[in-house]
Amino acid sequence: MADQNGHVDAGPAGPPMEQVAGAGFPAPPPPIYSCTLTPELVAKAREELQEKPEWRLRDVQALRDMILKEQPNLRTRLDDAFLLRFLRARKFDYDRAMQLLLNYHGSRRAWPEVFQDLKPSTVKHVLDLGFLTVLPRPDPQGRYILCLRPGKWKPNDYHFVDNIRAIYLTLEKLIQPEETQVNGIVILVDYTGVGLSQASNPGPLLAKKVVSILQDGFPIRIKAVNIINEPRIFKGIFAIIKPFLKEKMAERYVLHGSDLSSLHRVIPRSVLPEEYGGVAGRLDMSAWARTLLEAEEEFVVEFCQPDPLEGVVLPDSMLFEGDQAEDSYRSLRSQLYYCY
Repeated sequence: MADQNGHVDAGPAGPPMEQVAGAGFPAPPPPIYSCTLTPELVAKAREELQEKPEWRLRDVQALRDMILKEQPNLRTRLDDAFLLRFLRARKFDYDRAMQLLLNYHGSRRAWPEVFQDLKPSTVKHVLDLGFLTVLPRPDPQGRYILCLRPGKWKPNDYHFVDNIRAIYLTLEKLIQPEETQVNGIVILVDYTGVGLSQASNPGPLLAKKVVSILQDGFPIRIKAVNIINEPRIFKGIFAIIKPFLKEKMAERYVLHGSDLSSLHRVIPRSVLPEEYGGVAGRLDMSAWARTLLEAEEEFVVEFCQPDPLEGVVLPDSMLFEGDQAEDSYRSLRSQLYYCY
């Protein structure tokens, strides 16, 4: 039975976040939906996401009914906790949440090399290299910080797609707790060590696919992208990315250069590692790796399954409309050389 705030009595929801193994990272949700938002986050969700606690379960049921009616062949989860991710990401607009859900599943068909056999053990080499991690403490707004270090990757190490696989698995883990669904995340990208070989390797089509998934194919709110230690060549890198960014997302990119005081104005030193002028200790790449690897079984259940879109008729507005982005690759590559 739901109370006036939309809570469902499902018994204990598991240990508090700070007691969970893995340096305090968010715990997975309980099997039956039970609202875990604090009163402050309930108020934030109401103001920013148009989420009304007294209508929450009704809205979930409305989206569920829409899926069953319009896409009866879609092999998707229909539980409350899962569908809430899409409603929150699209401010409880049913049509937009439905489109996001279709894009979410459609990305698997559009990019099989990313999603085939997608589980943490297949990207352990990326985690060991230190390409990405999640800082163990959220910022004062409750947003976890995904830290990317593309300079750690070299084209001869492995295909760039493996980096995308690791990022996607990380986002899947981060979006589980309701706090992240409401607060969103922050991305910190350290371009130390990035040269021409890394910058020119992905190409416009790959960049377009990544941006398309993050903007239109995944139910997460990216509140800021902070770039630090970017070289001159970043002008060329951003020239590849920017055409695919929506205006709102482009405005959330902040370039700090090597000025860490600028970074500290948006991410306090209390949550940053020593490498970035913080006081939270040395950057520990192993804690998040353990968190992902310990979740191997849940990812096998989630992703190592038959095509969820088999027999589904997709709308014309699906992601990745062809390879036209490659037409501009030659000129953009020239720009990279110029910047370098």
